[in-house]
Amino acid sequence: MSVDGLTLLDKPAGMTSFSALQPLKRSLGTRRIGHTGTLDKFATGLLVVLIGRYTRLADLFSGLDKAYRAVIILGRRTDTLDREGQIVERGPVPDRRSIDLAAGMLTGEIEQVPPAYSAVHVDGERAYRIARSGGDPGLTPRRVAVYRIDVLDYRAPELEIEVECSKGTYVRALARDLGRLAGSCAHLKDLRRLRVGPYRVEEALHPDAFSAASSAGALAGSPERLSRLEGITPLTILDESVSRVRNGQKPRGGFFTREPGRDGMFALLDSRGDLLAVAVRDRGEYRYKVVL
Repeated sequence: MSVDGLTLLDKPAGMTSFSALQPLKRSLGTRRIGHTGTLDKFATGLLVVLIGRYTRLADLFSGLDKAYRAVIILGRRTDTLDREGQIVERGPVPDRRSIDLAAGMLTGEIEQVPPAYSAVHVDGERAYRIARSGGDPGLTPRRVAVYRIDVLDYRAPELEIEVECSKGTYVRALARDLGRLAGSCAHLKDLRRLRVGPYRVEEALHPDAFSAASSAGALAGSPERLSRLEGITPLTILDESVSRVRNGQKPRGGFFTREPGRDGMFALLDSRGDLLAVAVRDRGEYRYKVVL
């Protein structure tokens, strides 16, 4: 029997995002599980996890904004830009005014150079492998958006902030740049992902909390969770049309319990609320993005 769904995981520190999925794989008896955005080993917080046929929906999650809480150490920079690296630079500890000015300069659309120790591809090789071998990956700036940086606490040299940002933003690089703009240097001590799109870490389960029973319960609300994505509306298929959708027949009038009356993206559900497909309606014509 296929196990399909979307669940939320609160990754603890000290394990990779991949290893955090192992309790789910064991309890559900499937290896067809993936997350939609890696967290560094030292980091904690929200992983959006897709299971079974839901893994085919990964593209719907790739562009979601994210929110983090971070603790930054001012006056010391490491080679990895986090606490797991070696200190390679020291500087003065800046005052609060300098930090506030730097945070303001990093808010909005900015050009950000990814960390050398990152999974960015450079000529077919991961940047971190080049850096570990003593080379310079030569990474170029990328345009990202930082919607807000809120200073929560500053007890020098530790700075605690909350950040809301676009996909592709590295908080380690944000810490590096904040330190530099404040007239010093910096690295990331702690990082916790609070939100991915409409999903919040308060809804998530710790990996150790997953069992066969809890996993089944966690998957029960998967179609509702999917429909929380901006721009996706749930639409129920009539029982007599379910097999047509499963076979990839293009939806048309008479397939639905109610006609949508507008264009957009729709999660097509059967009468039990199980997800059948995701389809886009454009000028009254449907096309499938994914048929499960």
